[in-house]
Amino acid sequence: MVKIDLITGFLGSGKTTFIRKYAQYLMDAGNNIGILENDYGAVNVDMMLLQDLMGENCELEMISGGCDKDCHRRRFKTKLIAMGMCGYDRVIVEPSGIFDVDEFFDILHEEPLNRWYQIGNVIAIVDSKLERDLSEEADFILASEVADAGCIVMSKSQDASPEEIQGTIEHVNQALEKVHCSRRFHCEMNGVDTANVIHKNWDEMSKEDFDRIASCGYVMASYRKPEFEAEDAFTSLYFMNVKMTEKELREAAEKILSDPECGRVFRMKGFMRVDSDSEDGSGLSAWAECDRRQWIELNAAKNEITIRPLHVGQEVLIVIGEELHEEKIKSYLKI
Repeated sequence: MVKIDLITGFLGSGKTTFIRKYAQYLMDAGNNIGILENDYGAVNVDMMLLQDLMGENCELEMISGGCDKDCHRRRFKTKLIAMGMCGYDRVIVEPSGIFDVDEFFDILHEEPLNRWYQIGNVIAIVDSKLERDLSEEADFILASEVADAGCIVMSKSQDASPEEIQGTIEHVNQALEKVHCSRRFHCEMNGVDTANVIHKNWDEMSKEDFDRIASCGYVMASYRKPEFEAEDAFTSLYFMNVKMTEKELREAAEKILSDPECGRVFRMKGFMRVDSDSEDGSGLSAWAECDRRQWIELNAAKNEITIRPLHVGQEVLIVIGEELHEEKIKSYLKI
């Protein structure tokens, strides 16, 4: 039986970054692993960020597109059937908010997956500085992502105060209460983590920390599902061939994330090629002669905007949120 781990988390929480570290830990332990990324859309941005993990002990698979949710679910099952024949010791799945955990469990109990896979862990990634002013739909998605988790791994905790961390856990518990889920999470603030919340700088995590995460398991919790569909809570806008400098891109992201006229924007991500003669002096121009470093990656949420050089990319920027106003966003991107 192949162990399968589900990595859940809200938009911009750090799931892809965590997967990189978790996958490396599993490979260092001698595991042959597969990673399955789900993108209910047409652009596989997150998978591209994991490309350098590929090798003898790690393979990447992707599900994207699909005319509707049921089509996407069928592709998910088909992909897992194919991966079940590859001899993996562990499969990591990032559902990208398309499946709630109940539906994920249902699929794994169907033939023939129930003969090939056993559920290992449900690991929920939560931003330590989680935005408090979330819509009812967003709070439901948050609750559904943590309800069955064996543990919560908090991201960016080195940048958050103890009060912010505690406030985030309280918000998670309030979201669970709204959907009538009896689970509650607790976080000690004296440097000792409880059994179900880990808050630590990811760069300082030890093998023992990852041992604990890799054996956290899961909980079959019950909660009330509202009438709206979870994926209806958010929409995505795709912008191709945006031409800006790095400085202009950062300024545009700051404005889009903070301007209510753009809608409730939770996340911006994607890639852009920066011409060597349009750099802003940040250091990328020193690499101008090396084509593989002319790409930059944007990963932006309200609490943090990261732009870094990348050796591969595609001309796309994605804006994810609620009630998005496309024309206003375009004005900031100079489209």
